Amino acid sequence: MFDRRLLQCFDWGLLVLTLAIGTSGLVALYSAVSAGAVEPDLTLFRKQLIWYACSFIIMIFCFLFDYKQFERFANAIYIASLGALTAVLFFGKYVGGSRRWLQLGPFSLQPSEMTKVAIIIVLARYYAKLINTEGLTLRDLMVPVFLTALPFALIVRQPDLGTAMVIALIAGAITFFVKIERRAFVWLVTTFAMLVPSVWFFLRGYQKQRILTFFNPDRDPLGAGYHIIQSKIAIGSGMLTGKGFLKGTQNALSFLPEQHTDFIFSVLCEEWGFVGGMTVIVLFLLIIALGLSIAGRCRDPFGTILSVGVTAMIAWQVFINIGMVMGLLPVVGVTLPFVSYGGSSILTMMIGIGLLMNVSMRRFKFE
Repeated sequence: MFDRRLLQCFDWGLLVLTLAIGTSGLVALYSAVSAGAVEPDLTLFRKQLIWYACSFIIMIFCFLFDYKQFERFANAIYIASLGALTAVLFFGKYVGGSRRWLQLGPFSLQPSEMTKVAIIIVLARYYAKLINTEGLTLRDLMVPVFLTALPFALIVRQPDLGTAMVIALIAGAITFFVKIERRAFVWLVTTFAMLVPSVWFFLRGYQKQRILTFFNPDRDPLGAGYHIIQSKIAIGSGMLTGKGFLKGTQNALSFLPEQHTDFIFSVLCEEWGFVGGMTVIVLFLLIIALGLSIAGRCRDPFGTILSVGVTAMIAWQVFINIGMVMGLLPVVGVTLPFVSYGGSSILTMMIGIGLLMNVSMRRFKFE
């Protein structure tokens, strides 16, 4: 029998904010694929609409049944994600120097995106059983490090350093939220600081160029620095209120590379200016605040950690993408949630929102 309290606890604010950001993303995508064209090709826009419709249905499915079922099947979800990542290495579609997608008929699926949710669920299950006031010891952290390292290595192999970095940051955010013993914390920070310089020797040539360009975009203005320079020009030219819908010159003249994916925030800022850009940022901040509020109100350890993980996923991607297009961070190919073109990204984020709604709806069970 349907419990009326589920409907009473439904988070309508989170749904409205998600739809608002999604709508702004569709508007920006339409402009990115059609501005300056006499007969625009709207194939990508139509695909994004289809992905949104399918993802919305899956989001509903994610909050219809008790989120504790995800805890029960956490290991199976994690193993399935590893299987999909392994399949990419052998059967994945090769595009632009990377093998990241599995071809499913007319659509492509990026398993590394779904792995973000899998790692959140499996870590939430593990930490929910160990959470205590003293903090986690080094022995406690061995399992989550291993669980994170496996998908991290498979994703780096594709190569997709941006997504791998996001997964590591999500795992780190969850771990620090759960609390680490002081000695373990010092050891982790020291080890990380010692290993970071060695990462340089494992990077590919174009990845090294991106990092060098971050420190000095003008060193190669027509090559590696082109993306950042054109992005900053687009954002700055929007000024306070922007040039207007479909009137962005950087976008219309195709000066902006990857304007429908990684650099779509630049398109949005050029057409809607500082006001438009800040509006989208505020909407994201409200979603992050609601996610943390849901985690704070939940009295179930698994639900709390799950909510923190989903919120961290959204927050880190927003921070990295906007920092990237503004030249504050190196270009690493991280999409802007709900806004950038990409079916797998939209699906992953909508699943995350569904999980947040699920926890929010069932918080009364643990009060």
